[in-house]
Formats: sequence, structure tokens, C-alpha cells
Amino acid sequence: MAAPAAATDHRPASSARPLRRALGYLAEHRLAAAGAFVSLVAVSAMSLIGPWLLEWAIDAGIRRGDLGNVRLAALALVAVAGVRGLFSFLQGYWSEAASQGVAYDLRNGIYAKLQRLSFSYHDQAQTGQLLTRVTSDVESVRQFVGLGFLQLASAVTLLAGSTAVLLWFDWRLALAALSIVPLVLLTLTVFIHRVRPRFGEAQARLGVVNTVLQENIAGARVVRAFAAEAHEARRYRQANGALLEEWLGIIRVFATSFPFIFFLSNVGTLIVFWVGGLRVLDGAISVGRLVAFNAYLAMLLMPLFMLGGLAATLSRASACAQRVFEVMDAEIEVTDRPGARTLGRALGRVTLDDVWFRYVGAEAPVLRGVTFDIPPGQTVALLGGTGSGKSTVINLIPRFYDVTRGRVLVDGQDVRDLAVASLRANVGVVLQDTVLFSGTVRDNIAFGRPDAAAADVEWAARTAQAHDFVVALPQGYDTPVGERGVRLSGGQQQRVAIARALLLDPPILILDDALSAVDVETESRIQQALAALLRDRTAFVIAQRLSTVLLADRILIVERGRVVGDGTHERLLATSAAYGDIVTSQLVDDLPPLRPEVTP
Repeated sequence: MAAPAAATDHRPASSARPLRRALGYLAEHRLAAAGAFVSLVAVSAMSLIGPWLLEWAIDAGIRRGDLGNVRLAALALVAVAGVRGLFSFLQGYWSEAASQGVAYDLRNGIYAKLQRLSFSYHDQAQTGQLLTRVTSDVESVRQFVGLGFLQLASAVTLLAGSTAVLLWFDWRLALAALSIVPLVLLTLTVFIHRVRPRFGEAQARLGVVNTVLQENIAGARVVRAFAAEAHEARRYRQANGALLEEWLGIIRVFATSFPFIFFLSNVGTLIVFWVGGLRVLDGAISVGRLVAFNAYLAMLLMPLFMLGGLAATLSRASACAQRVFEVMDAEIEVTDRPGARTLGRALGRVTLDDVWFRYVGAEAPVLRGVTFDIPPGQTVALLGGTGSGKSTVINLIPRFYDVTRGRVLVDGQDVRDLAVASLRANVGVVLQDTVLFSGTVRDNIAFGRPDAAAADVEWAARTAQAHDFVVALPQGYDTPVGERGVRLSGGQQQRVAIARALLLDPPILILDDALSAVDVETESRIQQALAALLRDRTAFVIAQRLSTVLLADRILIVERGRVVGDGTHERLLATSAAYGDIVTSQLVDDLPPLRPEVTP
């Protein structure tokens, strides 16, 4: 699987491929696209008629002194301008409608893919880079689809039409004027080759800027607490400066390319007036024909100027489209196998059979031959030092990751043979890093069951010891929690997260240090409520408090990716030195002290 990098290789040879793919999204908006194209053809046709009317006004009206022909030509020019204006409006409207539809589809497509991508992808991806691809990159593609592509089609149409008319008017003069076109096209080709990879790098650096910004907004309290404002400001300036440097490099490419194109266009005009003037003096063509010829030459040069500007738009859109499709084409590592079975209500037996696991990009495995069998209804505490692998163990049960070797089984079935959605419907997870979503308390508790009755939501909140503080909030269960639950304390957030998991009524429950932010008294009440609930479900608990560990029917000690201890609290105290070390050095002894004996 390829994770998004800070910069990607943008090869000119493949520049058209992502753009062709982006244009394929127009198929869903074919009526709007067809309307824009028809309007484009009409605008181009009106543009080509104008110089011919100008020639007629000069030769048949002004030179002959025929005021009637002059009036007719003027009225015809006004009518052509009116029709052109109408179709220009329709072209703009329909092209915008089509491009917004494409952007809508692309954003939905990226979001849907991000929802399905495996945890291993998100472990490596930067949030700022992903946000840039969903916003800035999609917008660049939209601008090309809605404006750039039609401008390209318009430029090609005008270029072909004006070239044909010029050759029909006077092929000798036309060939002289067209002599500059190969040089212009060569300049544009070199320009595209130089600027396209720089646009890709600029978008990548914009992603870095967004990453720093996102981290600082999310971690504003930490920055203030450590008085690190100056350091973070320097970090942002460095990222922003790198972005500025890249854009200045792009501007330098523009500055060295377009003046030469303008120079060539002036050379073309000079050729027309020199050669054309001689042919007028020789009587080969009329003054009106020369004026019209020069107007058509301007139409020929205008598309070349448009192509110059479009070259930049095309280069940027190509780089952005490639970045968008990198996300949409990313491999989904955890997915349903063909013929995957649907898991009904699980009994709750969980087995790990010689499980090895290594994270993507890691040099060594995190788990090394982990084996255990947990019968239904048993509560298991996982203990171990930081980096021992205990969190990895519980992440494999709902198949957040696939094992590198071995098997994870639920009710005797390999989780890789089960439909992912049905497996996770049987597993309730409360992670150490609590994540709440913008919305109300009720919305967050009912996140896994949006149609849950109010009584069920309240039951889950009462069980998680959240009901009392929720009803004390200004709007009770309808109180907004703010972004990431910022309006609630850490302990309140954890209790809402526990209620969210309990509402699913899962046969397998995972608590990854889920009570770390609550006080001892609240934890005791939660444990009392959970004790009854856990009798009929399999539970895996990672805890830092001894009282929580003592609730477990079984304790697994994980060290360096291996299970080095397995048993009850009493048995492990008697047989495992590793457990004794953990109890004395890692667990918080929050049991009430024994009353001292009073000596009479």
C-alpha cells in the first residue's frame, strides 16, 4: 500500500491520464456538459462571422460609399454580438453546473474511500495532506473541468476555424503568418514540461502547511501550556516559506516563457502587415480583406495565448488530479473476501492462534506468536509496558488490521472469512483517546444506533455513570458537545464513549484504558454497573488501576510481543515475577487502605 507522501513523482508522460479520468466524471452530468459544448460551438461560430462582416462593411460599404451596406453590416455585427453574448452566458452557466457536479462526485468519492481505507493507511497519512486533496486539489480539477477544458475546446475550435479561413482568404499570406505557430507550440511544450512537477510540489507543500495548522488548532491548549507559541510560529513560517519559495519558482517559469510568446505574436502581426500590405498595393487583395485577415490572425493568436494560460491550468489540474486519484486508488488492506460469511449474534469466544503482526513500514514485528483462547463471558485484563503489543492485540479482534501470520478467530471462525461490518457489529470498543463528534450528547451516545429510543440512550448513560452530569447540562441530552467534545471534561467524554459502546449491546467489549480520565469514585460506580453487564459478554480490558485488574477473570501479561503470563491475580502473584513488577511499578494501587488495628 502506498501512503501519501509529502511530494510525489509527477511525470509528464502520464500527465494526461488523470485528467482524462477526471473528465470521465462528466458522464454523470452529460446534459450540462452537452449544453456547455453546444454553447461553445455557437460562440466560436459567432466569433468567426464577425471579421467577415467587417470585411463586407469596408469593401461593400465604406469604399463604395454605400451607407446602406454600412448600416446592414453594423446591425449584423450587433446581432452577432447579442447572440454571442447569450451563448457565452449559457456556456458559463452549464459549464459551472457540470464542474460543480464533478467536484461533488470527487469529494464524495474521496470521503467514501477514506471511510473504507484500512487503519494502516491512516497511520501513515497526514491529515493536512488529506484535507488539501479533498479541498484544494479537487477545486483545481473542478476549475479545469468547468472552465479550462471548455477553454481548451474553444481554443482548438478557434484555432482550427481561423486557420481554415486564413488559408481560404489567401494561402500565401496565411503560410507566412502561420510560420510562428511551431515556435509558439514548442515554447508551450517546454513550459508545461517545466511547470507541471512544480505544481505537484506546491500542492504537497500546501498540504504540509495545512498539517501544521491543523495540529496547532487541535493542540492549542498544549501549545499554550508549554508556552510554545514562538516555536510553533517558526514551524508554521518555515512551512509557509517553503510554499512561497515553490510558488516563486513557478512564477519564474511563467516570467521566462510568456514574454517570448508575446514577442512571437507581435512578429506574426508584423509579417501580416508587411506581406499583406505589399499584396494590397499589388491589387491582389482588398483593404477590407487585409483588415479581416488581421482580425482572423488575432483569433489565431488569441487561442495560442489561451493555450499558454491553459498550460498552467492544465499542469496544475493534472498534478492535482493525480493526487486525488492516489487516494481513491489506495489499496484497502482490510476488506471482505469473496463469499465472506455474515456473523450473527456472536457467542463471544475469541482465539488468537500463533499470531504475528508487523505494522506497515516497521522493521520488526510487534506481536510474535501470541496464542490464547478466551471462552464466552470471560473478562480478560491485558497488562504490559508501553510498546509491549497489548493495544495491537485488541486492534486485531475487530480486524482493524490483518495479521501478518496466524489466525484471529471469533466463535471458531477466522475473522478474515467474516463480513467486516457484521464482525464489528459484535464488538464494542472504547479507546483510550476518546473521540466525540460535533453534535449533541444524544447524537454521540447513539452514534452506532442512530434510531435508538430515548430510554435506551438514557439506560446506556446511566450504566456509564454519565446520566447525572448530562441532565445537569444546559440542554440535557440535547446539549452540543462542541468540536471533538471540547465542552466536556476528559472524564465526561470517556463516560459518553462508554455509553456509546454499551448501547450497541455487543457480545465482545474492548476497553482500552477507557477509565483513565475518571476519578476513583466514578470508576468504582462504573465498575459496579459493568460487573453485571460483563457476565454475559467477553471483555478485554487494558487498565492502569489495580482495582480494574482485579475485576478480571483472567490476566494476560504481554512483553515484547509475547504472552509471558496467563492466570488469575493470585496465581500470577505467586508464579510470575513479571506480574509482581507490573503491580508494584505500573499499576495505581487505588484500593481503600485497611483499617489499622487498635491495640488496647
